[in-house]
Amino acid sequence: MPAGSLLAIQRKKSRLPPCQILLSKARPHPKHNLMNMATSESTPTSIRDTTANPAPLGLLGFGMTTVLLNLHNAGFYELNSLILAMGICYGGVAQVIAGIMEWKKGNTFATTAFISYGFFWLSLVALILLPKIPGVVAADETAMAAYLAIWGLFTAAMFLGTFRLSRALQIVFGTLTVLFFLLAYGDFTGAGAGFKHATGFEGILCGLAAIYSGLAQVLNEIYGRTVWPLGPVRK
Repeated sequence: MPAGSLLAIQRKKSRLPPCQILLSKARPHPKHNLMNMATSESTPTSIRDTTANPAPLGLLGFGMTTVLLNLHNAGFYELNSLILAMGICYGGVAQVIAGIMEWKKGNTFATTAFISYGFFWLSLVALILLPKIPGVVAADETAMAAYLAIWGLFTAAMFLGTFRLSRALQIVFGTLTVLFFLLAYGDFTGAGAGFKHATGFEGILCGLAAIYSGLAQVLNEIYGRTVWPLGPVRK
């Protein structure tokens, strides 16, 4: 049948102009539109994390406060407001903030470490200050030994996790585990000044290792290469 006759029959049946007949044939079915919309909406969207690395903040807060406390343990000066202020601000609050930032990044190890040790420093300051309130009994040496030992057990478990992270963190958590148990032993046995001074030097080593780990991450990121090695391990 000629094309003109076919078009005339279509016009007669639909009573539509030729242009509308062609448009009606080209228009997609509404069901197809819905399927296309569903497909586009179900496409996953990846969000790029552009926030800074909070680990150096946490490591430096821990390391610098640890060094200053253990200078006291090593006999260089008496317990004073410097240690309490660092324990509240940099060792305490700053580490908790770093832990919350690590939680946002999905880092379970760093979240647990920074928030836990941040509140360790805050609780240590509380143990020193609370007995000054009338009616609050100070913790004796046996109680302090239990307090330090439980932190040593926690740190020993965290130390096992560092074997999947870096050599630098292995040194930090390894020396910290030893430090907690030495402090606990010193309080439990009533060790002399010589033992406590030696423990203080071990604590200074732990703090310096944490400071190194924190600054190494800052410098390596700034220069875009390994300036201070951290010794990453193969997973």
